[in-house]
Amino acid sequence: MAGAAKHDCLFCKIVGGQIPATVVRETETTVAFRDINPQAPIHVLVIPKVHHRDVASLAVAEPAILADVVREAGEVAAEEKLDSYRIVFNTGSGAGQTVFHAHAHVLGGRGMQWPPG
Repeated sequence: MAGAAKHDCLFCKIVGGQIPATVVRETETTVAFRDINPQAPIHVLVIPKVHHRDVASLAVAEPAILADVVREAGEVAAEEKLDSYRIVFNTGSGAGQTVFHAHAHVLGGRGMQWPPG
């Protein structure tokens, strides 16, 4: 069910405190924590506290919370003193999404190439 915590969701367990994470920011609607498999010197995930499968379903159901996620990604970048950074949302396994709870990757600390992936 969208919005409600799912007992088998890794990120819902982080939000609920059942799984530890290196939290760098937390608001009423979001949690930001360091990725355990970083793809850049700075790699932080920003997740909504409510469960939605991906960013597309979050955007439809709760656009204000999606705005919170994006705003917090910018705050993370500022706190990490990143002049340049990338915010990435993967949607679907073919795009590299491995945890099916909407989340943004904040990547920085190195040059980024285009096109990605």
